[in-house]
Amino acid sequence: MSTTDQTFTFRSIALPALVPSLLFAIGEGSVIPVIPAIASNLGATLAVAGFIAGMTMLGQLAGDIPSGWVVSRIGERRAMIYAALLAIAAVVVCMLATTPVLFGIGIFFIGLAAATFALARHAFMTSFVPLQYRARALSTLGGTFRLGWFIGPFLGAAIIALTGTSQAVFYIQGVCALGVIVLLLVVPDPTEGLSKPDAGEKFVAEESAGLFKTLFDYRGVLLRVGSGVAVVGALRASRMVILPLWAVSLGLGEANTALIVGIGGAIDFALFYTSGQIMDRFGRLWSAIPSMTGMGLCLVVLAFTHTLPGAVVWFIVIAIGLGFFNGIGSGIMMTLGADLAPPANPAPFLGAFRFTSDAGTAAAPLAIALIVAVASLPLAVGLMGVVGFAGAAILLRNVPRYVPRKLAR
Repeated sequence: MSTTDQTFTFRSIALPALVPSLLFAIGEGSVIPVIPAIASNLGATLAVAGFIAGMTMLGQLAGDIPSGWVVSRIGERRAMIYAALLAIAAVVVCMLATTPVLFGIGIFFIGLAAATFALARHAFMTSFVPLQYRARALSTLGGTFRLGWFIGPFLGAAIIALTGTSQAVFYIQGVCALGVIVLLLVVPDPTEGLSKPDAGEKFVAEESAGLFKTLFDYRGVLLRVGSGVAVVGALRASRMVILPLWAVSLGLGEANTALIVGIGGAIDFALFYTSGQIMDRFGRLWSAIPSMTGMGLCLVVLAFTHTLPGAVVWFIVIAIGLGFFNGIGSGIMMTLGADLAPPANPAPFLGAFRFTSDAGTAAAPLAIALIVAVASLPLAVGLMGVVGFAGAAILLRNVPRYVPRKLAR
């Protein structure tokens, strides 16, 4: 390891990991709230716009396996640089797109870049941070990502107001990705001097290797707890698709949409540490169940407000409520994965666990788009709320069976 337990400080991971992660998250956060509106402006129907919004999640799912191979072959820092370059290329495609299809391809590659970047920074933390600091470092990393999602929509709203065009938000992502590249090229790599492949590179390679065999070997816990975690991922992904779609259906402008999503992101960011405190003091279920049921209730209520005279006010209130309940569930997926992973060889299980949750994340936007196409957006929103209740029931039933009771509670 490049640093001893005595000499490690959180400042040592700021420039090589935390600041690049913040920049990458700001770029994503500025773009995602307005994807359905841009797709609609290009001629997409509401259902197609929802499908395109979900292409980021599909890109992340598709990138889960190859990104592990990439990081293990070229290293963490180079993988983050290449991911930022891919994000820039995707931004160019999105800005030049004249059809929904081409725009959707660009959005897919943004998700692919995000998957590679996320796995590379995970590998860096595994390589560089001493074990007794790792949980706090990963929690800080998660908070950094949420901070980016808080800042990004407000920057997006500002640039839309200044330029008068929603596609200008891609400039933010392009500049942020360029900043990541410059920073990583200028700042010395603290993992230099480690044996190659280092601990992080080995970890992500093991995560990606033999995925389907691992899924089969741990089919019991993945079918029970993993299915609940997949619903958590689905509910979170549906929030990021439903809110922009709902805004489009209400006729709200892109800048106003970004502002409303940003307010919800601010509440979400403010609660990420509180969630960890709840899980450590009271148990995992005291975070997971209120989060899932609260988000489910918000979506069910939202489904009945579309034709009300105060529909916009209801939309703002629900966006804030979703941010609150998502915030109190921050970190639940990573925490349950760490609880369930076999200590002797955790990487393959964690790879399968992440793939299970990402499958739910990718499936939700597709389901929403399909329901909108054959029925209506309010029905899709209401059904996702019911799915949230089902996910809470799955976790309540199965977490105590697989997680030590003192942790599950």
